Amino acid sequence: MSKPSFWAAIPAAGVGSRMQADRPKQYLLLGSKTILEHTFDCFLGHPGLKGLVVSLAGADPWWPTLACSHDSRIWRAPGGRERADSVLGALQVLAQRGAKPDDWVLVHDAARPNLQRSDLDQLLAALADDPVGGLLAVPARDTLKRSGPDGRVEATVDRSVIWLAYTPQMFRFGLLRTALETALAAGVAITDEASALEWAGQAPRLVEGRADNLKVTRPEDLDWLASHWPQQRL
Repeated sequence: MSKPSFWAAIPAAGVGSRMQADRPKQYLLLGSKTILEHTFDCFLGHPGLKGLVVSLAGADPWWPTLACSHDSRIWRAPGGRERADSVLGALQVLAQRGAKPDDWVLVHDAARPNLQRSDLDQLLAALADDPVGGLLAVPARDTLKRSGPDGRVEATVDRSVIWLAYTPQMFRFGLLRTALETALAAGVAITDEASALEWAGQAPRLVEGRADNLKVTRPEDLDWLASHWPQQRL
């Protein structure tokens, strides 16, 4: 299957408070490079990449210290209070850089540095002709419990229909931009790009990816990545 060209948007304005670190988690080191730099590397070497924009907090003191802040292939956008605001800021920059309504945009978490090229290519190929777009995801493996207000099990959830939403999430530029703008204007809580499309009445496609494409959220996530990271990438 052919793989289309695409733009990449990486929202990176969050503080990552659950890491209990002295800086946002995307600036923590994984080997000799930051998590954010490894995340960029997932895309910068891809022949289909048309451009990459990262959304950053206005008073971000760490970004200027990275060599990649001077990389002409990476453009900066203003981050927002919520993820959706940051993604919209990135889309605005992409519009200025020539993104068209039918272009593909891949939104990827800044703290998800272990995206494999095979997963990226699989997503691009699977959705190349899809009318909606979709996302990398992983079927739930564990038994799922729904809790009640007292913290006790209320029910066991059927895991056969449950997927864990990962990134990249891949949608047409115009469709994604309109869905985000409309949902935010309506005061809808948007947790990821797929949820904006769902609210707009679309059904994004789930593309199964690798479970080790994990998002660094807690200290043990970074410990796991460090212990499994290939030495040549450190």
